[in-house]
Amino acid sequence: MTISRRDLIKLTASAGAAITFPSILRAQNAPPAATTVRMAMGTVPNFDPILTTAGNTYEHALAIYDTLFQVDSNLVAQPQMVKKWNVSDDKKTYTFELRDGLRFHDGSAVTATDCVASIRRWGRADSGGKLIMERMRDISKIDDKTFAIVLNEPLGLLIDILAAPGGLFLAVMREVDADRPETEAVIANIGSGPFKFNQSLARPGNSFTYDRNEEYVPRLEPCDGFSGGKVVNVDRVIYQNIADQQTALAALQANEIDFVKLVPADLLPVISNDPNLALQVLNKAGDTYFLRINCRQKPFDNVKARQALLYLVDQQAAMQAAFGNSGRTQTVTSLFGVGNPYVNDENTEWSKAAPDPKKASQLFQEAGYAGEKVVIPQTTDWAEGSNISQLLAAQLRNIGVNVELLPMDWAAFVALRNKKEPAEDGGWSLFVSSWSGAALADPIGTPFFQATGEKAWFGWPQDEPYEAIRAKWASVGTIEERKAVARQMQGRWWDFVGAVMLGNAVQPIARSKTLTGLVEVPKTTVVMWNMQKA
Repeated sequence: MTISRRDLIKLTASAGAAITFPSILRAQNAPPAATTVRMAMGTVPNFDPILTTAGNTYEHALAIYDTLFQVDSNLVAQPQMVKKWNVSDDKKTYTFELRDGLRFHDGSAVTATDCVASIRRWGRADSGGKLIMERMRDISKIDDKTFAIVLNEPLGLLIDILAAPGGLFLAVMREVDADRPETEAVIANIGSGPFKFNQSLARPGNSFTYDRNEEYVPRLEPCDGFSGGKVVNVDRVIYQNIADQQTALAALQANEIDFVKLVPADLLPVISNDPNLALQVLNKAGDTYFLRINCRQKPFDNVKARQALLYLVDQQAAMQAAFGNSGRTQTVTSLFGVGNPYVNDENTEWSKAAPDPKKASQLFQEAGYAGEKVVIPQTTDWAEGSNISQLLAAQLRNIGVNVELLPMDWAAFVALRNKKEPAEDGGWSLFVSSWSGAALADPIGTPFFQATGEKAWFGWPQDEPYEAIRAKWASVGTIEERKAVARQMQGRWWDFVGAVMLGNAVQPIARSKTLTGLVEVPKTTVVMWNMQKA
């Protein structure tokens, strides 16, 4: 069955001609337009980066918080708030000294006490952080600018985990905020990062405003990925939530906004032919799209039903539905995505047969499928995910599966995916999502890789033999040793099927040519520092 993609725009006459729409932005008391950047980014579903892996929350956190370490463009951990650090001869004690000039937005100094509290809170929630906590004897303040982590046994990945390239964002918060349980949201939005959150101009569902932190002292090194000097060249950044992508493009052409994060493939020719606009790829690794499975509830609590999805999914059709003929997609058969050293072909014989609807139907029958409702959230303000969800629903119905699409916006979906109830009681069965290709090189920090049941990421897969293999990652020291562990992990993953890959896509952003200096980072993330307006 063929699903037609949304007719977002008809490319007639002059593709570069401006599309006329009424202004969508209200006038505000604001700095001059030359120092204000308006970005169509979507809404921020949750402000606390410990409670969610949502991309917009990560971007919010990058703006207002700072971190101890961050990764550069090669995914190598670099000090950020840390001035210097050292490790003892027995590799069990790490000592960290903070750099000068670190202050929170309320004017108070950042201290070692704040760092200790922030690491403890993050460590109770993050996959890699939990590993540190398990091996940690103590973490304590030495003086106002120095703290130490003392381990029971060496952990060579400790600095890499603190940089958290694929895990939850290790935001350094005030002690008063970091002392909250990791299950309760921090609502103060006070960090020590290069931007301040403007609470008075917050318009939930419409826009959020960030002002330059004039007291921020950037590092002296050049900006490189997420690391180096976070130099702010504008006075204000406004995150605008424009759910309809055609309307967002119209606003960009009308010079009402400066940037659009998500651009459907249908609209790329319009931007390419507009002399005032530019396309730019910020994340060259792209995103690996996947289908997450609720392993707790019928029918996918049965491994046969999960294996059926391996044979049902048509990756080329999924990428076509999402991105058309953009030429920027590829299929994915490895658990580790594409483009990193750990990609391998272990246990991928199924990929040579897929798609095979008859095999998928047979496996559903072997699973004892009895017509249970399969609920698929459909994110209406994320066209790519919405289109893939519709395609998947049609493919499941074609083999006799009872499917219900549940339309909702992204913020509602972020709330729904936490629910563990059966589909009939307001839960979910399958959802489409994506993860940065770079993050899939980090099986310790990236929650996607967990198979720890109730403690795992959404979908809650559980497989003890796999987890025993994944645990080896923290104990090996060379790339060759990690490649061997990666093959073992993948071999087991495709037996119990914690998720199914849908393909990889590299997506450009769209911007006004007056907006320059955007930082290329190894994730699907937009950072606000370094950019400037002509």
